[in-house]
Amino acid sequence: MNDNAPSLILTGGQVLTVDGDFTVAEGVAVRGRDIVAVGGDDEMRALAGPGTQVVELAGRTVLPGINDSHLHGAAYGITRPPFALAVGHPAVGSIADIAATVERAVVAARPGEWIVGLGWDTGFLAECLADPRRFPHRLDLDAVAPDNPVCLTHFSSHLVWVNSAALRRCGIGPASVPPSGGVIDTDPDGEPTGILREAAQELVQAELPSPTVAQRRQAIQGVVRELHSRGITSYTEPGLGPGGTTSFYRGLSTDNWTAYADLAASGDLQARVSVLLLPAPMGGSADDVRKGLAELRRPTTADPRILNAIGVKIFADGVPPNRTAWMSEPYADGGHGALCVHGESPALQVDELFEMIRVAHEAGFQLGVHVTGDLAIDTVVDAFLAADAAVPRPDARHYVIHGDFVGADSLAKLASHGYGVNMNPAIKWTISDLMDDVVGTKRSAYQWPVRSAVEAGVTVCASSDAPITEPDWRQGVAAMMLRESKASGRPSGPEQCVSLAEALRAYTVNPARQDFAEDWKGSIEVGKVADLCVLDRPLLDLDPHAITDAQVDLTVFDGRVVHER
Repeated sequence: MNDNAPSLILTGGQVLTVDGDFTVAEGVAVRGRDIVAVGGDDEMRALAGPGTQVVELAGRTVLPGINDSHLHGAAYGITRPPFALAVGHPAVGSIADIAATVERAVVAARPGEWIVGLGWDTGFLAECLADPRRFPHRLDLDAVAPDNPVCLTHFSSHLVWVNSAALRRCGIGPASVPPSGGVIDTDPDGEPTGILREAAQELVQAELPSPTVAQRRQAIQGVVRELHSRGITSYTEPGLGPGGTTSFYRGLSTDNWTAYADLAASGDLQARVSVLLLPAPMGGSADDVRKGLAELRRPTTADPRILNAIGVKIFADGVPPNRTAWMSEPYADGGHGALCVHGESPALQVDELFEMIRVAHEAGFQLGVHVTGDLAIDTVVDAFLAADAAVPRPDARHYVIHGDFVGADSLAKLASHGYGVNMNPAIKWTISDLMDDVVGTKRSAYQWPVRSAVEAGVTVCASSDAPITEPDWRQGVAAMMLRESKASGRPSGPEQCVSLAEALRAYTVNPARQDFAEDWKGSIEVGKVADLCVLDRPLLDLDPHAITDAQVDLTVFDGRVVHER
C-alpha cells in the first residue's frame, strides 16, 4: 500500500497553472493540504492509490483558487437580506420600486425602527434616466415612511439617501455643518435633500443599530459559502478597525475583526482572508492614524495562512460618479472634487495625506490607499515615494486601490518601486455609460487603464469591491478582455483590453504577491496550497462573451472539496 499516494487527483482536463510561463497541464495531484504533482494525464493516473479520490475532468478547466483582492466580506454579508433591504439593480428599477420596498418593510417594522438598505444606482432608476436632473430625495421616502427612519446606501457606499425621520433622529438640519471631507446636499431653500456624501454619511451611520458579533460571524460564513460557489478561496478584507466605527452597520469596524478571529480560532473560517487595518475614518488625519494604530496594534492569529493582518487602508478621495474624486481637469458639469482628509485647504490636505502615509509606512505596514482621481493618485504615489525616501523599505508593496485615472507618470513610479494597483473591472462594466456624462467620453474610455498598467510593469490585481458589485470574477475577466458597457454593450476604451492570461493573473498570482504569499498560493505548482477552481468547460480560446456563462463545478480549499455543483 502506497502511504504517499495523493488524497485527490483531478485529471483529463485543461489545467491552467498560471505559473510564470502560463503552463497548461492535464492533471493535478493533491496530498493533504498541498499540491504534490502537476502534469500529463497518464502521469497523474499512475500516482493514484486505493484511497485516492479521482475527479474525471472530461476536458473541463482547472484554475488556481480565485483571489478577490478587494472584497468587503463582512460588509457584503450584513448589507444583504436578512440584515438589509436589497434596493439595487435588478431587484428594483425605479424610485417608485424602492419606495414600495421600503413601504413593505415599514409594515413589518416596529414603530420608530430603522429601515436600512443598500445598492441603489441612478443609472438604473427609471425616473433618473428619464430626467437627468432627477435625483432621489427625502420626500420620496417620507411618503411611505413618515415615522420610521430610513437609510439607503448607494451602491458605491460613498453616499446615503435618508428620509426626514432619519434627519430628525440624527439632528441634521439647514444649519448642520458636515464633517471634513463630507457634503450635505441641500435644496434652493437650504433644506437637506436627504443625500449625504462621503464623510457626511457618518452623521447617520453612527446612529444605526449594530449587529452582534454572532450575527457578523453568521454573515461571514454565508459569504464564504457563496464565494466557494464562485470558485473563490481567498480575499482581502480592505479595512477593518476604529476608522470604520461609523460605517454602514459598522461593516468596517473592529467588531468584524473579532468575528473573523473567532471563526479562525474555531476552524470555521473556510477561506484565506488578508486584512487591511483601518485606523482612520474617511476625512481623518495623521493623528487618527497614530491613535488607531496604537489601539489596534497588529493582531496575530494562530494560522496566518487563514487570517492575517497585512497592511493599512487609508481613504484619499471619493469616487468619480459622485464628483468627489480629485481630478486635474473639471467634471463635465464643473468642479474638480477634493481630497477627503482633514485640512481647511487643498494644500493642507495634501500635507495631511503625506503625513498619514508616512506614519503608516514608518510603522512597517503595507499601504492600500483608496484613490480614484488623477490628481489624487499623483499625490498618493508621490507620498509613497517620499515616505520610502525618509525610511527606505525595499519590499513594502504599497498599492493604490481603484486607481481609476492613474496616469503614465504615476504608473512609472509605481513600477519602479514594486508598488501595485488594484482595479475593479466589473465596476467599469457597470458604470461606463454613466461616466461618459460625468467626465466626457475620452476620459471615460481611459478609466481603469489595465493595459497601460501592465505595459508599465505594474502588478495589477482585479477585484469586485463587493458589495459594490457581485464577487463574480468571470464577469471581471470578460470585462478586462472586452471593455464593454453593461447597459449598452458599447466598447469603452478597447485599447485597454488585455489577454485571458493577463486577466487571470490579476485574479490569482498577482493578488498572492499583494498578500506577500506568492511562495505558497496563487498558482498550481508543486508545494503550493491545494486551492482549486473547476469550470464546466475549456476556457482557452473561449469567446470572452461566453466566459460569464461558465459555471463553477468544483471548488477545493486546503485540499478539501468545499463546493460541488
